[in-house]
Amino acid sequence: MSKKNVTKVILDETEIPRQWYNIVADMPNKPAPYYSPMTGKIATADDMAAIFPKEIIEQEMTSERFIDIPDEVREMYAQWRPSPLYRAKGLEKVLDTPARIYYKYEGTNATGSHKLNSSIPQAYYNKNAGIKRLSTETGAGQWGSALSLASNHFGMECTVYMVNVSYQQKPYRRSFMHTFGANVIASPSNLTNSGRSILEKDPECSGSLGIAISEAVEDAATHSDTNYALGSVLNHVCLHQTIIGQEAKKQLEMIDEYPDVVFACCGGGSNFAGAAFPFLMDRFKGKKVRAVAVEPTACPTLTKGVFAYDYGDTAKAAPIAKMYTLGHDFIPEGIHAGGLRYHGASSIVSQLYNDGIIEAQSCGQKEVFDAAVTFARAEGIVPAPESSHAIRAAIDEALKAKEEGREQVILFNLSGHGYFDFSAYDSYFGGKLENIHYDEQAVKASIANLPDIKG
Repeated sequence: MSKKNVTKVILDETEIPRQWYNIVADMPNKPAPYYSPMTGKIATADDMAAIFPKEIIEQEMTSERFIDIPDEVREMYAQWRPSPLYRAKGLEKVLDTPARIYYKYEGTNATGSHKLNSSIPQAYYNKNAGIKRLSTETGAGQWGSALSLASNHFGMECTVYMVNVSYQQKPYRRSFMHTFGANVIASPSNLTNSGRSILEKDPECSGSLGIAISEAVEDAATHSDTNYALGSVLNHVCLHQTIIGQEAKKQLEMIDEYPDVVFACCGGGSNFAGAAFPFLMDRFKGKKVRAVAVEPTACPTLTKGVFAYDYGDTAKAAPIAKMYTLGHDFIPEGIHAGGLRYHGASSIVSQLYNDGIIEAQSCGQKEVFDAAVTFARAEGIVPAPESSHAIRAAIDEALKAKEEGREQVILFNLSGHGYFDFSAYDSYFGGKLENIHYDEQAVKASIANLPDIKG
């Protein structure tokens, strides 16, 4: 059998990377510094110390190219890593394409997504700092699930503010988090000042990641035994996720392959960063490879947002970052890809996009589920709605290769399975899913309220 005709590529656990890759070291233009929402000045390590441990702050601010993975973290990674790389033979056959399609499957762990790659080290560093409880937000529930498992492993409590629309749509994600001892709260809630202020204006608010972040940050900042853990966006989260792309490079190397293009869905950006950044390291050295972030038309941060300083959350408590944003007041429609409903994008991803190093595109909800079902029937894995954005883009690229009669190597990150998302699939099969586009007037009003920071 030809090396390129394999169905899956498995690495031995001794091949788990020993370091995370920090793309900041290689970027021609570094991401702009954060500003403190309290002082209005460039954020310092002391400004972040109220909600993050020392090691996380150092990772957030470093420009070192590689960061060692602690042995205890790496040992826990070994429970599910390295994750498999698959050749999508079934999908290729259905599409009748000359393209070779590969996907890195991050749904093989207990939580069913890539989020454990960052929740484990974040819990580890907080435990070592003497923290007793972690607070966080979650959209679709993958990050909340991951942090609840990691917190339980290290003997810490965990409070999860879950975006209200997803809290209602995904009850079994709540059950998963409860299994690992987490306290799950629908956001906005009446337990925080920021939540109460939102509910006073809109008692039926569907919530957003920006609102849930506000509540989780407020919780951490007002309890001395509690720190905040974020599942995406920030530099250290993108850093932790690069274990995905590093493994994928090794696996493709084993079969003498290299991607022409890498696709991954993008909300805050950590999943995209994890898959694409290790390949961009090669691009900086002259290798030809495209990296494409795929987002929903209901929340098209990169493709329709502005590149400017904005608050990371609705209540203006999180650091102010220069990023592509739809405005911190923007609340996207309640699409089923809850993990992609964030008003901004990672400052690193945003800078790379602004510099033309990466690309971005958006997809409608119905087309995304068309792709998800096509993939499931061809490959036997039901994908998460978020991951299905990458599948949609990969299918379109493969069909384009067919139309042009050229070979192409396509890699996408299947960042999680959709076995907690069957209410969304039921809506799709019942003809109830519609394409949802962002509200241009709401975005204009939200962008008008950006902080007055130049840079």
